[in-house]
Amino acid sequence: MHLTSRGFPLFLTFDLDAETMWTGRDPDYARRPVMMSQGAYGWKVGTDRILKLLAHYEARTTFFVPGLVVEQRPALMERILEAGHEIAHHSYSHRWILTLSHDEEREEMERGFEAIRRVTGQAPKGWRSPAAELSDISMDLMLEYGFEYSSNFFDDDSPYLHVVKGRQTDLVELPFRWVLDDAPFFQYSIALPGRTMQAPSAVAEAWNLELDALHAEKRMMMIGFHPQIIGQPSRLWALEQLLKRARDKGDVWIGRCDEMVADMRPRLQAAAA
Repeated sequence: MHLTSRGFPLFLTFDLDAETMWTGRDPDYARRPVMMSQGAYGWKVGTDRILKLLAHYEARTTFFVPGLVVEQRPALMERILEAGHEIAHHSYSHRWILTLSHDEEREEMERGFEAIRRVTGQAPKGWRSPAAELSDISMDLMLEYGFEYSSNFFDDDSPYLHVVKGRQTDLVELPFRWVLDDAPFFQYSIALPGRTMQAPSAVAEAWNLELDALHAEKRMMMIGFHPQIIGQPSRLWALEQLLKRARDKGDVWIGRCDEMVADMRPRLQAAAA
């Protein structure tokens, strides 16, 4: 039996970092216009190309968006929402959590939370950290703000309920791994020494093999994409190969994180009990 009522859960998630992918690493990057243009590609070109592909396959997904980008690109947020996708929390400015004080981390959480609530009319249900790390208060903040799911950890191929400070919670973890992220394969910049680009065919092979194995084991598959990366034509081809592979299996549910989490939570609660 699969984890959801509609089959194998395939989560296609898009971290729409835009320029904050770079300024979150180093605020001085804002003075480098060509570097900033790499981030701008995500909102100027990449996201609409992704939305068109998802519509073709009738797939609804989740976009994790920093609150600053939500505020800067209201028309794009509207297009994402009109297409039926979820907007989830991805900090406010994409500053790396391990460089923040507790007060700064709380401010990032609050400002991002309110930016999403203003544009969507409701509180965000999911949270993904910038740069894949948490602090000693991040889990407490997720519970305080009432999040229903987290997508941060790398410790499983199946969803699970978090135990926080010895207490069983209903916060669902949707884990992933670096092989299920486009950045290690495709992200290249003169500011990132040692990064190389791989052929889309190699990446498509890796993701298709992951799908086959996880589907056979009746687990789940979570992939993290970035519109400034996967939204480029040849890279989008790799995503489309995965969509085709999923469609051919016949029992794969490609959906929004919030909707799939609501569906699978009763099974997870029963297992935790």
